[in-house]
Amino acid sequence: MATESEEEGKITGGNQHLLVDDDLREIGKKAAWSVSSCKPSNGVSSLRDDNLDTYWQSDGAQPHLVNIQFQKKVKLQLVVIYVDFKLDESYTPSKISIRAGDGFHNLKPSGWVYISLSGSDPRETFVNTFMLQMAVLSNHLNGRDTHVRQIKIYGPRLNPIPHQPFQFTSREFITYSTVR
Repeated sequence: MATESEEEGKITGGNQHLLVDDDLREIGKKAAWSVSSCKPSNGVSSLRDDNLDTYWQSDGAQPHLVNIQFQKKVKLQLVVIYVDFKLDESYTPSKISIRAGDGFHNLKPSGWVYISLSGSDPRETFVNTFMLQMAVLSNHLNGRDTHVRQIKIYGPRLNPIPHQPFQFTSREFITYSTVR
């Protein structure tokens, strides 16, 4: 997962409804969000308001950046973005890059449109990071500014046993939390 070259992904497909596994939780509310530029009334709040009619609109030269910073190191597993070519046309991102690191000085690539942050190794199910950055590298029809309607960041649930109402934290309680 931690490669030296910048990993880029073309945005293709997409779903009309957001579908996420029950063992993941949205942790974007625990982060400080910033963008490289924005038009008035189309800033970070539009990315996080759960309204598909609002959007972040960049204002300036590419790449357009969304920076997501956490106070402590967090485990991230999935980034989900909502874009709409029918409404936004040339403002729709066509190529993005996701980078993770401790801060602006050491961001590395890490690989709804679902962007899994899992590596090729099955033991690497998440990225442990302080910061995540999404860079819009190009838009459809060579558009200059970009529209992104929503971004959700998911990490593993605290409870290692899915669908369990209790949050056991000690190893002993977890051991006896299921019937065999």
